[in-house]
Amino acid sequence: MRRVEVSKDGKFALTDDDVEMVYEDKVTRFGHGAKVGCLKKYVGRRAYVIVYRK
Repeated sequence: MRRVEVSKDGKFALTDDDVEMVYEDKVTRFGHGAKVGCLKKYVGRRAYVIVYRK
């Protein structure tokens, strides 16, 4: 079961029995855009990116 809840007051909840890894990374420059790196074994999989305010 996959369930993602995001409320306007900033609360976030992710529920999924198949979550394999949760990690934090810094957004880096990549050409004219930006990227968040991950392991090659996750290519083609679904991912969520959450950008925090400073």
